[in-house]
Amino acid sequence: MVLCIRVFASLSVPLQQCLRHLQAAFTAFWHKRARHPRFKARKRGISSAEYTRSAFRWLDGKLTLAKMSQPLLIVWSRPLPEGADPSTVTVSRDPAGRWHVSILTESAVATLPPAEGRVGVDAGLSALITLSTGEKTANPRHGERDRHRLARAQRALARKQRGSKNRLKARQRVARVHARIADRRRDYLHKVTTRLVRDNQTIVIEDLAVRNMLSNRRLARAISDASWATLRSMLEYKAEWYGRDVLVADRWCPSSKKCSMCGRSLDQLTLSDREWTCSCGTVHDRDINAARNILAAGLAVAACGGDVRPTWHKPGRQSPVKQETRPARVGTSRLQF
Repeated sequence: MVLCIRVFASLSVPLQQCLRHLQAAFTAFWHKRARHPRFKARKRGISSAEYTRSAFRWLDGKLTLAKMSQPLLIVWSRPLPEGADPSTVTVSRDPAGRWHVSILTESAVATLPPAEGRVGVDAGLSALITLSTGEKTANPRHGERDRHRLARAQRALARKQRGSKNRLKARQRVARVHARIADRRRDYLHKVTTRLVRDNQTIVIEDLAVRNMLSNRRLARAISDASWATLRSMLEYKAEWYGRDVLVADRWCPSSKKCSMCGRSLDQLTLSDREWTCSCGTVHDRDINAARNILAAGLAVAACGGDVRPTWHKPGRQSPVKQETRPARVGTSRLQF
């Protein structure tokens, strides 16, 4: 009888976790931090179940969920830290039909030794990022490379009858193409940001208004494919982990049309002008010059000080960059396999 009660309690854990998440969502809504909670879509989105300690068993590197006689057959993407004690396990299935296990553990992140490098980063489309040192990282354009494959899969989906099994299969084919693009883009951004954080102590980036840029129909697809917001997010949390400094330059700083040598600014600089010559005789590459100005603005505030929080200002009026420096700390890390 005790065993039956224990099994029943273990199976109710995912339901209890759903209620806790719902309570957190309504609390955020009542405090006006989020929108009203919405129901999950049954056929779209990510389906998941969260298990706490009482609903799974972790023994000798094998994971067994409640009411399972055998451990899960998992292809590990990376090993867990030594002596890891999982506190939460989340089993999820993405729209492409792939199953994932996300394990939450508490581990200490070792900070990297101090580095001498300081670099300004200018995000773009022809080159994903341009550094103040003159180095340019190519933009692989993952979405553009699989654009024809995605269009073919979407045309096949449009021809299927609604509610049929063939339409469900076609929807999964479209989801697999989207997943392929997202996985390749995420992997590339991880490699780029990890290299920047390892080689430089101070990284200065620009505060881009991506939402406003997406109103340009000619560039909206390319801007979305570049994923600048994800690039910034990765830089910020990796800098927090490894003891680096990330400075965010103000979006109204004229980084592209300001000469990094003499400080003069052009009256007008179109998007098609990739090179321009200053009155002092210096020939500038648009992206490299912007990265150098971004670095100079970040170092100026780091030395003289400025407002940490962003302040409202009128267009055309320069304001100091805001510094986002966080000390490394011990926290929880979620490993996905």
